[in-house]
Amino acid sequence: MAKCAICEKAAHFGNAVSHSHRRSNKIWRANVKSVRVKTTGGSQKMYVCTSCLRSGLVERA
Repeated sequence: MAKCAICEKAAHFGNAVSHSHRRSNKIWRANVKSVRVKTTGGSQKMYVCTSCLRSGLVERA
């Protein structure tokens, strides 16, 4: 699964609990996008979460 290259945000695992309190496996996926980003050596494609994109931690190429 994809993980943010900046903050390392990834998927979380847990249980989905129904009204009758039966449990099943649940996954919460982070909103991670594949983006071309400016780096010191040019541009590079990496996975970045949308909160890092909005906060300006990376600059798109």
